[in-house]
Amino acid sequence: MEEEKIKKVSIICSKGSLEGVYPALILANGARMEGIEASIFFTFFGLDAITKKRMGNIKVSTVGNPGMHIPTVVGSIPGMSAMATAMMKKTIAGIDIPPIDEFIEMIHEAGGKLYGCKASVDMFKLTKDDFCEQVEKILTVGEFYEMSAGAQIIFT
Repeated sequence: MEEEKIKKVSIICSKGSLEGVYPALILANGARMEGIEASIFFTFFGLDAITKKRMGNIKVSTVGNPGMHIPTVVGSIPGMSAMATAMMKKTIAGIDIPPIDEFIEMIHEAGGKLYGCKASVDMFKLTKDDFCEQVEKILTVGEFYEMSAGAQIIFT
């Protein structure tokens, strides 16, 4: 019996750090490259990735991040986050992954859909105008679930 192929993914991006945003973008881009319908639902601090004023300044989280493999006290030293961010951005560019704003544009041009979470937008007192032009709509959670019917839901 042949396995059923994934036809649609809905990715939830809730973290506003480089290590939170890039997985969602990579998954959405990969899905589109495989001909899979893809959408990203940005919620809570994940909204930073699509907010015009913040999307160019996403950083690596060094404090309390077990993936950094450094003690929290070291991560809290002034300049550590900036240094880790610069190193990560250099590494990302070195493997030909674009900066966040370009990546979002690529995904959109490939047919990927980008949405903001209404509850988070309201909580942070944002409006549709605060987001990059690639954002299709601000959705309620109910609208997200309705739109995601039949999709694999991926939480990054």
